[in-house]
Amino acid sequence: MYGYNLVAIDTKGRISLPSKYRESLKDFEASKIIITRDPQYPSLKLYPKKTWDYISSNLISLQTLDPIVRKLQWTILGNASVINFDLNNRMNALISSDLREYAELNNEKKVVLIGMGDKFEIWNSENWDARQTSSALSSEILEIVLPDSVKNLSF
Repeated sequence: MYGYNLVAIDTKGRISLPSKYRESLKDFEASKIIITRDPQYPSLKLYPKKTWDYISSNLISLQTLDPIVRKLQWTILGNASVINFDLNNRMNALISSDLREYAELNNEKKVVLIGMGDKFEIWNSENWDARQTSSALSSEILEIVLPDSVKNLSF
């Protein structure tokens, strides 16, 4: 599941994943998908169930007394929205209003869906364009301050 896609978002906050991902999503057991906040950028992560199970179990197992780890857990686990997903139909995903607000997707007609192998990112198109043309963002400081236990996770 790779590549750039410009997809419509309706007034209720639903997006349809392109049908070209149908077979790959079946491989990832995507009868459920999970959408949550990206901890670094004003964007969202969309995980098939199989990928989410791996990531969430690793995040849960981390030391919760570390304030950086705890904030990461709050951001990713605490904002997760589990969605039943029909691979045999239109492959619609409803993005909750709080997640749409976080990723600045309100009032958008199109959003960017980026295939990242075993997950997707969902971006406001202006933010995506700015991210592609700008220098490092201040939020990338996370790479420096994250504990080693977290740096090895791919989320």
